[in-house]
Amino acid sequence: MGTRYTALFYAAAGIDTDAVGHNLARAVARVDQQMSTWKPDSDLNRLNAAPEQQWVSVPEELATVLSAALRVSQQSDGAFDIAVGDLVDAWGFGPAEQAITAQALATTSSHARLSASAALVVDTQRNQVRKRAPLQLDLNGIAKGFGVDELARCLDGLGITRYLVGIDGEMRARGVKPDGQCWAVALEKPNRGVREVMGVMELGDAAIATSGDYRHWVDVAGQSYAHTMNPATGAPLCNPLAAVTVVASSCMLADAWATALMVLGETAGPRLAQERGMDALFVLRDGQQFKEISIVGGQLQAQIETRPI
Repeated sequence: MGTRYTALFYAAAGIDTDAVGHNLARAVARVDQQMSTWKPDSDLNRLNAAPEQQWVSVPEELATVLSAALRVSQQSDGAFDIAVGDLVDAWGFGPAEQAITAQALATTSSHARLSASAALVVDTQRNQVRKRAPLQLDLNGIAKGFGVDELARCLDGLGITRYLVGIDGEMRARGVKPDGQCWAVALEKPNRGVREVMGVMELGDAAIATSGDYRHWVDVAGQSYAHTMNPATGAPLCNPLAAVTVVASSCMLADAWATALMVLGETAGPRLAQERGMDALFVLRDGQQFKEISIVGGQLQAQIETRPI
């Protein structure tokens, strides 16, 4: 997935850590082979290349992620949409690393878009998928989180019950450390080109994921654009949100919902997080400061802090 994975765990003395490492490597390699847009022979790219109206057999894991993506799309009123592969490519964030042209941008933003929810049928009983119309699917907003869940399932299967696993900034924890402390996860300050800690969150038996505008971006005609696409406009996001962090039961859901809330923006995002009883932190750029909106268990916190950029 173009990044690194980590696993920190406590286990009984004498455990074969090499065997654990091999199992973890196989777990993430399987997800990468199925869901990568960068591997020409991945199962996702095979599905992208398949003709419409034809049932395509896919691995169980891929069917699971596709089904979850459609659910989050419906629940977020289309803010989360995996049918944005053409937009990702047109804006230079895809595997082709193609040049950004005015013609490509105009073509992708002007034509009527069909969402994955409207054009994709997923049969999780038979692990088959059918496209009703041409679609270029991109799972970069959910696959990394699923990969973290696979790391967790790997350690669970080995009887390891105290761990913190992660891929890039998406993480999942189980249990506590031997001294009884929860796992401490740093939240990054959403400044481009600088890695600074904005705060620390304690995590136990939960997953965390962040979507932001500060890691991947392109400059076009003097304007900077972040990598997250807005399906409603056919273009990158344009709102005051710098980052959204979500805590959920699975990293797959935390990953997808962080993206969805980021797309919804500074008003609709917090409102939906409250309606769904979520745990989410919204960081907005407000002049020369960051403003934080914290929602815990669906409840808006009374204190809204500001921090200098």
